[in-house]
Amino acid sequence: MGSQYAPVAWADIDGWADDDHLQAFQAFRTSCKPISAQRIPPVDSKALGGSLRDPCHVAKAADISDTAKAKAFFENNFLPLRISRLGEADGFVTGYYEPVIEGSRTRTGVYNVPVYRKPSNLFVRGVPQSATSMPNKGEVFRKIGRRKLVPYYDRAQIEDGKIAGRGLEICWLKSQTDLLFTQIQGSARVKLEDGGTVRINYEAHNGFPYTPVGRVLIDRGIVPKEQMSMQRIRQYMEENPDAANELRRQNRSYVFFREVQLSDKDEAVGAQGVPLTPGRSIAVDKSLHVYGTPFFIEGDLPIDSEQSKTPFRRLMVAQDTGSAIVGPARADLYFGAGVEAGRVAGRMRHPARFVMLVPKSIDPVARGRTMPLPEDRPSAKIAKLFPQVEPKVEPPKEPAKPVDAKPVDMTKPADVKPADAKAPDGKIADTKPAEKPIEKAADAPAAPVVKDASVPADAAKTAVPLPVPSPLAQATPQPAATAVPLPEARPQIAREQPKPKRRVHRRGHSHHRHRFFWQ
Repeated sequence: MGSQYAPVAWADIDGWADDDHLQAFQAFRTSCKPISAQRIPPVDSKALGGSLRDPCHVAKAADISDTAKAKAFFENNFLPLRISRLGEADGFVTGYYEPVIEGSRTRTGVYNVPVYRKPSNLFVRGVPQSATSMPNKGEVFRKIGRRKLVPYYDRAQIEDGKIAGRGLEICWLKSQTDLLFTQIQGSARVKLEDGGTVRINYEAHNGFPYTPVGRVLIDRGIVPKEQMSMQRIRQYMEENPDAANELRRQNRSYVFFREVQLSDKDEAVGAQGVPLTPGRSIAVDKSLHVYGTPFFIEGDLPIDSEQSKTPFRRLMVAQDTGSAIVGPARADLYFGAGVEAGRVAGRMRHPARFVMLVPKSIDPVARGRTMPLPEDRPSAKIAKLFPQVEPKVEPPKEPAKPVDAKPVDMTKPADVKPADAKAPDGKIADTKPAEKPIEKAADAPAAPVVKDASVPADAAKTAVPLPVPSPLAQATPQPAATAVPLPEARPQIAREQPKPKRRVHRRGHSHHRHRFFWQ
């Protein structure tokens, strides 16, 4: 999911002790009504699943009438976890509200923009037509004939009258800009000419992804990013009606409504099916979080004015969702209904820190101790069965140093005296041979006599001295190695000579040229 969690102590949550926990407890108990009403909790793959049922039972039976008892309730039944997107420290918050706009039950010259309910030919894969609420994401189709499904009409096609005249109109508004902001907020209070009020809530959408028109204005350089707000978008559209039509149609998403029976005193109903609480209800990513989950949000937000950094340290409850609310630490803060709530919500686009309250029944620290580790990958198992042993590499041996031998002049006699030879005066004689140049061959000393032990002494006296071999003489030839017999030759087998193939001369084609070309 790309989320990271870290346990945190209550005392380390900035502003926890100073919040009005009683208001948060009342909003939480409102969310507990549909949770406790389920006899069999639905199978939910989210982290919290059906774990909120336990604290909801405690909240229903508890008699809590002050903030101290409410604070103790949360501390006794929940564990705080700091949550954010993986690799990030802060989350992101925006704001929303319920617009109060003027309208009519019938079409007139002033009120000519229809508010449509869900068409009967709109299908969401996997959701029955009789469902009371439709998802705000996913593919949406319309049926052609009996079997063919195609994408539903986009905003431009619907504004041009593709579904007009089918009796789908709930009421009529003054402008497409009023309708666009109503669709962004998901609900509205329509003040009628006769003094009555029509309450409308989100019912379905046409399947196209939501494109923020504010981002389009920023990308085109029309409105600076730091000045962007809902009021600035409305101002641009009112001042440029022709450009507003093209800008509005950049957002191909279109929302359909249903009429709800609420009085002027009742708040709008969120996606959980319970009335929202201004300043305590938030919209979250439904694919990650469970409705009714408490979140403590810390941030410095422009509540008092556009430039202000009002400390916002408040416990909120997840009771709504939205197509643009994506991520683990992403929330849309509900500020109520009316013009002032719209101003505050319109300038809300700021970072904030999130602490999610998790029921103690799913203590993440305790579960982490017994959580089984994933199985080894096949490669890891093979490595354990057949461990790889690296062969020992012996260092290379140093080559033997060559002996610095001096060349021997074979024409000179071996004039070497024993080490204990003494001179006539009793001193040790110098064993270094005399260095005398040999001018002629006749001056060379006689060759040494080589004695043979097998020859008698008398014969040794008459022995003829052997001549000293000259270095120029050829080396004595070595006896040849014993010849290795070769294998017998294979018998000659007569083979039938193949018939010569007939050569075919092909014009205009050369294999050699093509082969050379491709190489």
